[in-house]
Amino acid sequence: MNDPRGSVGWDDVTILRKKRPNGSNMKKKNPIQSSQVQSQLKYSEGNKKSNVVMDKRKLDEQDEAGKLPEVGLSLGMCIQQARAAKGMKQKDLSTRINEKPNVIADYESGRAIPNNQILGKLERVLGVKLRGKKK
Repeated sequence: MNDPRGSVGWDDVTILRKKRPNGSNMKKKNPIQSSQVQSQLKYSEGNKKSNVVMDKRKLDEQDEAGKLPEVGLSLGMCIQQARAAKGMKQKDLSTRINEKPNVIADYESGRAIPNNQILGKLERVLGVKLRGKKK
């Protein structure tokens, strides 16, 4: 039988070859190594780790052994009462101060390491004084 396409069958193999490398395409410039790419360090507030976790990590890395300072139950009770007076849940409060809900839970239970930034946010949202000497 005569095949109209020629003598190509299932067992025939066609080999395709790439161009041989010559001087022009052998060495292409890497854009990362050339001056075409610029990098700039940017800071974003999204996906940030909680400052409490970072503080614990720094304290763990220190050579000195000691107990971590905690906020205490009295401060936790103040936060809990002020939050309840505003009619908020822990998740609502954490959303308002842009922190994780477990940070609020740690502060209310007295397990958290005191952080002035977080305490300042809590004071503004709850409208109570949490830092400094009580008069």
